Amino acid sequence: MLTYEIYLIIAAHAIAIACLLLPTALPLLGILQQEGYSGRSTVRWFYKKGNILRRRYSLLSIALILVTALLALCFSFAGVELSLLVATAGYVGICVLFAYSFRFALKVPFKFTNRGKRLYGGLFLLVAAVLFGAGVGLYFAADAIGGRIAHALLRGVPFSLMPFAMPALLAAANFALKSYEVPHSRKFLKRAKKMLAESPCIKVGITGSFGKTSVKHFASAILSQKYRVIATPASFNTPLGIARCVSKGGLDCDIFLAEMGARQTGDIAELCDMVCPEYAVVTGICAQHLETFGSIAAIAREKGVLARYAKHSVIGATASGLARENSLLEGRDFAAENIVCTPQGTDFDLRLKEHTARVHVGLLGRHAAEDIALAAALCFSLGMTGEEIAAALPAITPVPHRLELWEKNGLHILDDSYNSNVLGAHDAVETLKLFEGKKYVVTPGLVELGELEEKENASLGATFVGLDGVILVGETLILAVRKGYLDAGGDDTLLTVVPTLKKAQEILAEKLSEGDAVLFLNDLPDKYL
Repeated sequence: MLTYEIYLIIAAHAIAIACLLLPTALPLLGILQQEGYSGRSTVRWFYKKGNILRRRYSLLSIALILVTALLALCFSFAGVELSLLVATAGYVGICVLFAYSFRFALKVPFKFTNRGKRLYGGLFLLVAAVLFGAGVGLYFAADAIGGRIAHALLRGVPFSLMPFAMPALLAAANFALKSYEVPHSRKFLKRAKKMLAESPCIKVGITGSFGKTSVKHFASAILSQKYRVIATPASFNTPLGIARCVSKGGLDCDIFLAEMGARQTGDIAELCDMVCPEYAVVTGICAQHLETFGSIAAIAREKGVLARYAKHSVIGATASGLARENSLLEGRDFAAENIVCTPQGTDFDLRLKEHTARVHVGLLGRHAAEDIALAAALCFSLGMTGEEIAAALPAITPVPHRLELWEKNGLHILDDSYNSNVLGAHDAVETLKLFEGKKYVVTPGLVELGELEEKENASLGATFVGLDGVILVGETLILAVRKGYLDAGGDDTLLTVVPTLKKAQEILAEKLSEGDAVLFLNDLPDKYL
């Protein structure tokens, strides 16, 4: 029979287990944030074939079942409540170990934003409520069976299966909170939109299949020599990301640069409605995000929304024709020509209509010159002279993780680990081949290419022929990369497949010496765990 004291014990046990389970759910919370708080996408991701996190949750559940069952049985002679307490202590050790092992697992970890904190709290309450309800039900079941062993096992061991319920509970908590979050976000976006509308600054939207962050970074550096500039930080290219930038820093500037990302039809229109850009830059079109758009034509239409919205636009060479009627400059009007790439940087002729200047930048790769030409074309259209632009170029620094060169213990480390596109990946490999000494590449392959994923990864693998070592990480896309490498004449003895980046680094530590170079090409988004 359930007494008041038993209810308190069940409630305390439920709260304790909920406190232990929540830290183990941080990877799931991180994925939910990256999926734009879409519970459906997060659940679908968790249950997809080969998901590593689901495997780890399986190991967590098995460990919890074994430990709690063993402790519950061993201490059942001392009383049901004591055995439950000891089993919970075992639960503590396993959950703490699991949470710590995932401490640095996500490339983009869960951020405790205000919404994140509300979701974390809501999930805790839901988990505790489910555990309490299950605890009451299990008490009646144990009572019906009878005996201390039944109570010891049934009131503790079934909770070991809770990790499998976490995705569904997280989706439920997220759905429940949307009744508050959606109106709250609308108010937040409306306030940011009003600030943008009232600001006299010139608004610039930057989109494209590749190079958005780099062009924004370079344009900001050049324009800052003459104007007060605010640019959205890092890869903040969603409505909430832009709103957070505007609300936090204000708009005390002459020019506001907003990076605009798109994963589905309608995203650019929503961003244009919010920012109201007068100038647009469309860097180019390729198969990146083909997985969500379905066709390159659909990608071009979506990116073209920005070019058609703005009064003035700068169009990259691979996107020409999107908006000729309002294009100030297209790829034919500006260019990086006669490009010479070296391990020390890049030299090229920067052409802006009739103005041409030979320039040098301490950035690696052909794409760096082409991105600078796009940024320079924007600055030219905003009133800077060719001489002013050329004078600002030597001070430009690389964008973090975009073919960024590091020198360490005599080694040349090329960090191109940000989610790479097809064109940039090939360019990065060509840049690696410019270096002396042994040359290695470490990559998990390219993603979000839809039906072209296998073909493009095979093509990427072919570019590795001639390198001294190829290390493929993971299992998601490496088969296509491996096949492309071997079909192109690659040496099987120079190819290694490892499960993690850490293992790849251990191998490199043994093989590389002073003067050698290694390229870290692409880092899979967390949803490809």
